[in-house]
Amino acid sequence: MHALQSLAEALISLCTPMSLLHVAWATLLGIFVGSLPGLTATMGVALLTTLTYTLDKDTAILVLICMYVGAIYGGSRSAILLNIPGTPASAATALDGFPLAQRGEAANAMALATAGSALGTLVGIVMLVLLAPPLAEVALNFGSFEFFWLALFGIVISGQLTGGGSPLKGYIAGLLGLMVAMIGSEGIHAHVRFNLGLRDLNGGVALIPAMVGAFGFAEVLTVMWRPKGELLDTKKSATSALPRMLDLWRYKFTIVRSGIIGTIVGIIPGVGEDIGAWSSYAVAKKLSKHPELYGKGSTEGLTAAETGNSAVVPGALIPALTLAVPGSAPAAVLIAALFIHGIRPGPMIMIEQPDFIYSIAAMLVLATLAIAVFGLSLTRLFIKILKVPRELLMPVVFTLCVIGPYALTQRVFDIWVMLFFGLIGFVLRRMDYPMAPLVLGIILGTLLDKSLRRGLTLSNGDLSPFFTRPISASFAAIIFLSIVLSIPAVRRALFRIIPGLPGPVKPSVTEEQS
Repeated sequence: MHALQSLAEALISLCTPMSLLHVAWATLLGIFVGSLPGLTATMGVALLTTLTYTLDKDTAILVLICMYVGAIYGGSRSAILLNIPGTPASAATALDGFPLAQRGEAANAMALATAGSALGTLVGIVMLVLLAPPLAEVALNFGSFEFFWLALFGIVISGQLTGGGSPLKGYIAGLLGLMVAMIGSEGIHAHVRFNLGLRDLNGGVALIPAMVGAFGFAEVLTVMWRPKGELLDTKKSATSALPRMLDLWRYKFTIVRSGIIGTIVGIIPGVGEDIGAWSSYAVAKKLSKHPELYGKGSTEGLTAAETGNSAVVPGALIPALTLAVPGSAPAAVLIAALFIHGIRPGPMIMIEQPDFIYSIAAMLVLATLAIAVFGLSLTRLFIKILKVPRELLMPVVFTLCVIGPYALTQRVFDIWVMLFFGLIGFVLRRMDYPMAPLVLGIILGTLLDKSLRRGLTLSNGDLSPFFTRPISASFAAIIFLSIVLSIPAVRRALFRIIPGLPGPVKPSVTEEQS
């Protein structure tokens, strides 16, 4: 009851004309970013972070939340009309959305995608409000030993789930991120490490230029490398439309189930919206009365995928706010933005700013209402956006990639950092290495390093507390089992011993495939 009251108060405080104006333009911009193939939610949040530096903290976070929600939803437009997901999160949507559009049901597909996204986000918001406060209380019991394993757990799980058919590539990407995080002055004694003789690296590699490069400039290069998509003839089939209430009622269990699955997937550090969509899609297909229609234009499959990926957004914010461990790549950028604007996410947030989580939930509610309004009323406008030639769009994005990092610190060095990580990111994508573990390694590297050394200091160099404290031991066991079970030979052996063991994780759709 207290949670609902706090949420209502936060909503009322946000309902000012200026706040609603920010919600409108930021959500619309997010939908445009998500709609355009090659521009991901992570890149949108990263670029916008650099442009919100002068805003007050509440407005800045509101704008970034709306961009995040809008971009995840916007990917469904190009997935349905172009068969090219605007973001990796919409890859599962394309499986059934594009066949529906080919049958002349693009309007119905987009209306269902809008309804699914809105309802999925609302399910996630409810779980955010219910789960975040108790999780923050549990996290207050964490010490250096537990935070070390938590940081390692996030990187390992992220590497395993985003590495597609090769978890090893995910682990390597995460290790590269950790190595980058070790550069510069360490946080306890300020000893400078691995600066390669460059004074500009004494403070370490700045997070925003690295992320803008890895997700922004690298995507510009990837999009220009990739062949163009072909837009369907939508003159008759893609007009403004409302979802059929009968369909929504028929899929009520699918929506609730996919919303819960998406939120739980979002809570797992570094997994992201694409896994949420695939997981929801797979479960819906398994439980469906008509699984044979999946992949051929199933409205149920489309609804499950869109509900699942949108529910990940609030889910990913649960560990981001309470543990400072991002549940997805855009949430990782959002954590960086919170620090930039003077907000310290983590276990202390419920003590220092007890209403902040409810403010975030209220922002999500407003963003959800905005995508419902824009998604159902501006279909034709989105189609025109999809016709923007990428040769005109990518130079604009590249310019923003340069301006953003420079605007934060006025250091030319940060532009070089952005370009370096852009080239590295492009090469890694061509080799099918995921970007999420790399960025997560950079973010969690500092936490892992500090926690390890503080723990060793507290125990006088004794490693046993890392393995004997109950929570630490649980994390260590889960990480060990995760790594062992990702080895193909071990999985094959277990398959022979336990016939009912679930199959390998569905390969993730990486940024390259988007």
